[in-house]
Amino acid sequence: MATTTTRSPAATGTTTTPRRRDDTRLALLFILPALIGFLVFMVWPTLRGIYLSFTKFNLLTPPEFNGLDNYVRMVQDPVFWNSLKVTVWYVFLNIVFQTVFALVIAVMMQRLTQRTWLRGVVLTPYLVSNVVAAMIFLWVLDYQLGIGTKVLELIGVDRIAFFSSENWVIPTIAAANVWRHVGYTALLIFAGLQTIPETVYEAGRIDGAGEPRMFRSITVPLLRPILGLVLIITVVGSFQVFDTVAIATRGGPVDSSRVLQYYIYDVAFGRFQFGYASAMSVALLIVLMIITFLQYRLTRASTSDLD
Repeated sequence: MATTTTRSPAATGTTTTPRRRDDTRLALLFILPALIGFLVFMVWPTLRGIYLSFTKFNLLTPPEFNGLDNYVRMVQDPVFWNSLKVTVWYVFLNIVFQTVFALVIAVMMQRLTQRTWLRGVVLTPYLVSNVVAAMIFLWVLDYQLGIGTKVLELIGVDRIAFFSSENWVIPTIAAANVWRHVGYTALLIFAGLQTIPETVYEAGRIDGAGEPRMFRSITVPLLRPILGLVLIITVVGSFQVFDTVAIATRGGPVDSSRVLQYYIYDVAFGRFQFGYASAMSVALLIVLMIITFLQYRLTRASTSDLD
């Protein structure tokens, strides 16, 4: 009977490498729920909105294609342009004050104390919903009974109709949103500060630089990628302001707080002109894409001076 012998890899002088486990299928399985949610709640509504922007649609009848009529109407609509102007004014106020305050808070947490409980206190307003924040500011700044107006009277300042004045309504709404979001923005910047080596500050101290000089020459330049990311997030979020306006002013007084998102909501669910509302939504999407691209390029958010 013939016998066969097998030789081990060591006997033949060859080595075998273990096969690496392919986790692609497992990774796709974990990604699948988020991917389905993204397609259902983001991609499909976006594509549907783009389609409806070229139609006349009021929920009662099937969409009727009308070409560029909605976009022509949008260009000729003075309320749309006023809403865009009001939104840009709000975004400017919100971005400037939120970024400045958040940067100061983050630097103070980094340079003075890094206690965990302090970060929790800073983040607390962000845990409050926009609706609750709007109600708080309505109560505090009420013209007749608000605590804020009482304090102004005690220090000799006349009462201010914060939510009823055309000049004060947008700064007041911006203040409410800055109060709510500044803690979250500060923690994002604080995380960026952790990436700056302490040796850089030690070298600055050896050269005789004080805290203000190191802030200008070290902290801000090395934070550029994080600040670029923060600006992109805050600008996109600011253009989508809605809750505070809907609760506090409903676009008044005299359209002075009718931001673009609230106007889109009013046209769609108040007048059932979903085609025109979709056209304005597409226009807002294009504006945000352009602004995001410009911010990304101008801030050079993909590069760091630490490399």
